[in-house]
Amino acid sequence: MGHTPEALARHPNPLAAHYRRFRVGERLLLTGHSHQAWPDCGFAGQLQAWLDAAEWVDDKWARAFEQADAVRRGFAQLLDDPGGDIALGASTHELLLRFLSALPLARRPRLVTTDGEFHTIRRQLDRLAEEGIEVVRVPAEPADDAAARLADVVDDRTAAALVSSVFFGSGRIVPGLGILAERCRRVGAALLVDAYHSLNVVPFSVRAEGLADTFVVGGGYKYCQLGEGNSFLRLPPGCRLRPVVTGWFAEFAALDRTPVGGVGYGEGAARFAGSTYDPTSHYRAAAVFDFFEREGLTPALLRTVSRHQVGLLAERFDALDLDPAIITRGRSAPLEALGGFLVLHAPAAADICRRLKAAGVWTDSRGEALRLGPAPYLSDSQLEAAVAILGEVARSSS
Repeated sequence: MGHTPEALARHPNPLAAHYRRFRVGERLLLTGHSHQAWPDCGFAGQLQAWLDAAEWVDDKWARAFEQADAVRRGFAQLLDDPGGDIALGASTHELLLRFLSALPLARRPRLVTTDGEFHTIRRQLDRLAEEGIEVVRVPAEPADDAAARLADVVDDRTAAALVSSVFFGSGRIVPGLGILAERCRRVGAALLVDAYHSLNVVPFSVRAEGLADTFVVGGGYKYCQLGEGNSFLRLPPGCRLRPVVTGWFAEFAALDRTPVGGVGYGEGAARFAGSTYDPTSHYRAAAVFDFFEREGLTPALLRTVSRHQVGLLAERFDALDLDPAIITRGRSAPLEALGGFLVLHAPAAADICRRLKAAGVWTDSRGEALRLGPAPYLSDSQLEAAVAILGEVARSSS
C-alpha cells in the first residue's frame, strides 16, 4: 500500500488506524524525535517471541536469529548499504564501548568529537578523558562546517573521530561527512557517525556520503518505531578490529573447536557481538520493518512528510508572535537544514514542557531548548492544535 504526503496530512491521518494501542489519533504526541509510537503489529511480534519460547524452549534461538537477521537487513536498507555488516546490541552505548575498546588507544591516545554529541558519546568520552585519553572537542555550531573543522584537528595521533549526522540539541543536519571520512582515511583514524537522528527521517546513504569505510551507530527507539533493545553498529567491509569488551557470541561459530592462539573472533559483524540477550525486541522490530515496507513508508516519503510537518509547526509558531524573551525560534538555519524536529529556545523550557504535558501536549526539553517532534501518523490539525496550546502556555508565562 502506498501513502501520499497529502493523505497523511488529513484528519484523521490514515496511518493512525495502525497505532490504536498508542492512541495516536487521540493524543498530541510531539515526541517523535525521542520515542515514536509503535504500530500495533509490534505487539503481535512481541507476543510471538513468547509463544516461540514456550513451544521451542532452548531451541527457540534458530527462530530468534532469523528475527535478528531481518533487523540487520532493515537497518542496512536504511543506510543504503545492502549486504553491509551490521552488529546488533541492546543500546548504542553497548556498541560504542566495544568500538572504543577495539581502538589502538595506547598508540593513538586521542579522540576527536564535537561539543554537541548525545550523552552516550559525551559521557563516555568525559570518563575516558579522566583516565588520560586526550579528547578534543570542536564547537558543534555552526553545523554547516562542523565536519570540515573536525577534519582539521584529526591527526596521526587520533584513534577515532566521533560525530552525529544530525545534532540532537539543535536538530541541525551535519553536511560534508565525506570530508571528515577522507581525512580519517588519510591518517589511519577510524570514523564513527551517530546516525540515530537521521534514520527514517533524513535519508542517509553510506555510499552517497562517501562513508564506505566508516562505522555507523544508531537504533530504532526514535523514528524507526522499533522500541527499546534495537541498536546497531555498521562495520566497514573487512573490519579486523578485536574489541576488548567482547561477549561469547563473538566466537559463536567456533564454540565446538578448541581455541588456538588466544581469543578468537568471528567474521564481519560477529566480531562485535555480545552474549545471551532477550530476543523479544527483534521480533517486534522485524514486524515493524515489515509494516513500513508494506505501507510504502520509505525514507524519501518520510522525509517529505517530516519537512512539511516541521515547516507547519514553524509557520504556526511564528504566527503566534510570542514574546521572544519567553520563547523564540532561531531562524539562522533554513528549515531544510533541520532533521525531524523543531527547536524552540526558552529560558524556562523545562517548565513550559511540564505545563504543555499537563495540557495534553507531549514534548521534551534539553536545557533551554524545547523540542517539538512530529511523526507521520499525526495530522496537520493535530499539529496546529498543539501549537495553539503552546501559545496559551507561553502567554500565561509572561
